[in-house]
Amino acid sequence: MGKSERHILSQNPVTNNCPECFNQDLTLSFYQKHLTGRLFDRITPEVIQELKCNTCGSVLYPIRWTPDIERSVEYYYKALKPEKAKIRFRPLFYILIFLGILLVGVLVYFVLPAAR
Repeated sequence: MGKSERHILSQNPVTNNCPECFNQDLTLSFYQKHLTGRLFDRITPEVIQELKCNTCGSVLYPIRWTPDIERSVEYYYKALKPEKAKIRFRPLFYILIFLGILLVGVLVYFVLPAAR
């Protein structure tokens, strides 16, 4: 159908310790999901968060977060300003709608008078 992309909303350094390597070089990224297709572009309200350690390269999932990391994530999430969820139609959509209306008009013009 369409293609799903993640657009970066913000990237923030987090100075908490990594549960894997105990280093203080973490990056918290927030992404918003965008769907693109032939007929429309859609921005979804879905916000995805990813916490990554820059030293060991591991992605830290919420099950491994310490209470300090959870507080930092909540702080940055409250400060986040995601884009509004909306849908934008592409020109192909409008062309198909116009052709559909034109087809119905032609059918009504030629078929209905012949049925009388």
